[in-house]
Amino acid sequence: HVQLVESGGGSVQAGGSLRLSCEASGYISGRYCTGWFRQAPGKEREGVARLYTNGRSIKYADSVKGRFTISYDSAKNTLYLQMNSLQPEDTAVYYCAYESGCQQPTLNKVAYTLWCQGTQVTVST
Repeated sequence: HVQLVESGGGSVQAGGSLRLSCEASGYISGRYCTGWFRQAPGKEREGVARLYTNGRSIKYADSVKGRFTISYDSAKNTLYLQMNSLQPEDTAVYYCAYESGCQQPTLNKVAYTLWCQGTQVTVST
């Protein structure tokens, strides 16, 4: 039984950086999908970045390409999202998600059943 615990987030000025962490407890094996999503007020939750089983097949949303980096430390069972050059439009609650046994990588939120609690990221001008 896997559980996700998220940390990081906070408030920064435009151009700043933040790093989010998502530690998975429990035994992880086989194929899995994991990724980061965000939800701004009044908007639907959207995919930001995802990777597939130990860092393979990484994909980013166009809006964060070149600024955000997703990575996974298998020794720590921890997923990271390094966010650089943050802009006010990046303000949202950020969530990590995990899906065991997924057959192909995806950034579609409906494919994920395990979510962390979410953390607020606020970027000011």
